[in-house]
Amino acid sequence: MTTPTTDPVTAREVRVLEGPNLYFRKPAIKVVLDVTPLVSAAPEDLAARARSLGWSARPGRPGTQARQRYAARLTERLLRLLARRVGTNRLGIRSRAGEHIDEIVVAFVWRRRGPARTVGASLPELLTTFLDGGDVEAVLDDVAARVLAAPAGEGPAMRTPRIPVISITGTNGKTTTTRMLAHISMTAGNRTAWSSTDGVVVQGELVEPGDYSGPAGARGVLDAPGVQIGILETARGGMLLKGMGVRTNDVSVVTNVAEDHLGTQGIHTVDQLAEVKAIVTKVTSPKGWTVLNGEDPRVWAMRHGSPARAWVFTLDAEAPAVREALDSGGRATTVLDGWVSVLAPGQPPQRLVRLADIPATMAGLARHNVANALAAVSGALALGIAEDAVCDGLRTFRSDADLNPGRLNTFSVPVGEGGRATVILDMAHNEEGVLALLEVTHGLLAPGARVLASVGMPGDRTDSQLDSVAEIAGSRADVVAIAHKDKYLRGRSREDLEEHLRAGLGRVGVVPVGVFDTEVESVRALIERAADGDVIPVMCHSQRQELYAWLTDAGGTPDSPDTIRAKVLAARGEHEAEDEIAALWALEDDAARIAAGEALGERFPEDARVLYERGGTFDAAGREEDAVPLYEAALAAGLKEPFRHRCRVQLASSLRNLGRLEDALAHLDAAVQSHPDSLGIAAFHALARHDAGESTGALRDLLLTIARTSADPDVERYRRAIRAYAETLEAPS
Repeated sequence: MTTPTTDPVTAREVRVLEGPNLYFRKPAIKVVLDVTPLVSAAPEDLAARARSLGWSARPGRPGTQARQRYAARLTERLLRLLARRVGTNRLGIRSRAGEHIDEIVVAFVWRRRGPARTVGASLPELLTTFLDGGDVEAVLDDVAARVLAAPAGEGPAMRTPRIPVISITGTNGKTTTTRMLAHISMTAGNRTAWSSTDGVVVQGELVEPGDYSGPAGARGVLDAPGVQIGILETARGGMLLKGMGVRTNDVSVVTNVAEDHLGTQGIHTVDQLAEVKAIVTKVTSPKGWTVLNGEDPRVWAMRHGSPARAWVFTLDAEAPAVREALDSGGRATTVLDGWVSVLAPGQPPQRLVRLADIPATMAGLARHNVANALAAVSGALALGIAEDAVCDGLRTFRSDADLNPGRLNTFSVPVGEGGRATVILDMAHNEEGVLALLEVTHGLLAPGARVLASVGMPGDRTDSQLDSVAEIAGSRADVVAIAHKDKYLRGRSREDLEEHLRAGLGRVGVVPVGVFDTEVESVRALIERAADGDVIPVMCHSQRQELYAWLTDAGGTPDSPDTIRAKVLAARGEHEAEDEIAALWALEDDAARIAAGEALGERFPEDARVLYERGGTFDAAGREEDAVPLYEAALAAGLKEPFRHRCRVQLASSLRNLGRLEDALAHLDAAVQSHPDSLGIAAFHALARHDAGESTGALRDLLLTIARTSADPDVERYRRAIRAYAETLEAPS
């Protein structure tokens, strides 16, 4: 005689998935069951009850993974018995372990909403009857009658596209890639609609604001009148909670898979996250293309589950994925000799556009945007958009507040006495995003300047992710402010979030300069501390529009592509006319060199570096009287190192040749103080002092500098003797 169980099996969730999902390419019902009573039941009781159903599977020991699997198989068996009673002999069913040992997940395909929900809701009753030793057959008959009597209800909400559709997913870069592709499509003359975390957009007009990266966004795009191409940003949440919004797509794009949003909706590992992202590739038309990141092994592996052809994108033209794609008849988009290039089997590389001509890459500095551009190129060409339109679209797409809001939007903002700092607003929301933001930050940083970072994260991240993001920021910033984002606490308290950010900063010995209630307040505080050339990266999530307005009121201006390029070159110690300057000094004729310098001066009339180089052209021609005012103007214009001390030396040498020894020595004294170990400066200093009648003192100091700094083998051998002899000479007056 059986003893009724005290606790029934219960359903923690019965969810209707409207479109392709984690379990099937068709709509499905997902049921999450609490099977605690089943997992803890005695094996002999389960075996006896299973035999009454003609099933002889071994239950395994209580509380084990084997028992959990037994519970999943039992549920599948009861489902199939029920399906036969309602006239279905072939029902797609899948089950898997849940988050804990007492949980299982069962999914099955549906066509009629009402009967399918009734089936899902009946599973706890069937399992509890089995556990209690009740009449399972009778309950099956009763449930079958209820299923057959249930109203059909509405059909699946997913759409079958009648226009070309591309689905884009990934942990980072999907929004930028979506916007870039939309811009390319419109450049080609197509009426284009797209959905993203910002909303539903038609021809650049936001028609439905909000997060529409799920199935509702797909419906909004496909229902827009007259649309010729639809572009769908497809986020993990929508696929897990509702399934995809379209039955199929012509092209799918996966940008990458990285640790993000783990610990929610049953996804706890990056491998599980990759399984979710792969959904978009499994519904791609066999005649279409699956565009995959060849530098991400999890993404590149998705080609095996997709019926479409593989199109790889990678910054590394020699990546194994490129060869694998071409060997299987696929395509590759990569970078060759600074050009975005497309490779096809048996054909020479097709050059499309130079990286330097793509504003979104920030002169090649933003490597993640280079990858996004490669993904967008691949997706656009896979859709059949003409190469010329693809190139034009890339050349005219900018990471600004109009075309790519919230992604690497850079501004120049007044600071101090006539200085300007750079502010970067970016929706960096995980480790990879923060690393990319800080890489760009350092690529824009003027020599000797500082990084002042505004740090904050949404609350739906694991403790370790919050700690790690703060640690990354603290390790690469000179000053850090914490900004709260109450709109994105997502279940955490302010205090908890702040504690983890402080802990991450503490790992690298950083104490925040303040904790601020809003992103705007944090940026205001950092601007007050900033000096000329500093860069302020802002993890901007909740106050994008408010920050745009505040920066404008503070006198900030959006950076143009030319401004960004100039900042990148300046950070490298280069000038935007570096090639022309090099060509100028390649000229051997003095008059031609001076003329080239004058032409450069007309383009950059007050530029310190150009003033310095122009002075050099006169100096090299023996026209010191013309060189001196240009050198002086360069120093007054704020010429930066390493050119500043060179200019001082050249100016002093010219002044010496003109007989202005006092002025020459003033500049050389300053140069010696700033570069005390420079033998070259010491030599010019000695020459000027010799001309001024201080020959012995000049020789003494020059010998001491040589003894202190030279790595010449003979100096090393006789260093002590040289120093001793020098010190016996007359001390400087």
